[in-house]
Amino acid sequence: MGLLCAVAFVACHKEEQAVVGVAKTAENAEHRAQAAATQRDAQRAQLARIPLPTKSLYVDVHEVSAWTNPFLSVGANTLTLRIIQADANPSTMGQGTMLRPEAARRQEVQLRPAELADAVVAVPTSAWGYGRVIAVAEEPGANKKDQAQIRRNVEAAIQQLNDLGVVVEEWPAR
Repeated sequence: MGLLCAVAFVACHKEEQAVVGVAKTAENAEHRAQAAATQRDAQRAQLARIPLPTKSLYVDVHEVSAWTNPFLSVGANTLTLRIIQADANPSTMGQGTMLRPEAARRQEVQLRPAELADAVVAVPTSAWGYGRVIAVAEEPGANKKDQAQIRRNVEAAIQQLNDLGVVVEEWPAR
């Protein structure tokens, strides 16, 4: 009888420890979720400085080379964010020539999908000529076997951008 009581006591104690462990895990998850929400709110506030997009400025743009706002190319494992800095010289003299080439102001950054929000927030305000809109397209020339993963990444990127308050202009694969 004493042995049975001892076994029952140990079993109850182990169940109690399991419940405490689950409660701690849930509490930690809640803290992480609150921290993520706070960070997302801070990112939204930073992007709110950029005006809402003006569709009339970009509705007729159909070539990647003509798109002046940030452009996101989505691959199976990485994202490529292309940014064109605004020309610091307000004069039209020499614009687009060898003295002031657009290519010198263009940057392409390779990202992991988890880094997208931080990268978009870091884009300077002057690079958002059309307002808060990003063009998104699948990476050109990707393997057929990667198409499903690329599509999932496109959808995840669009979700992240929408969560930040950024309008997405999805382009067909180039």
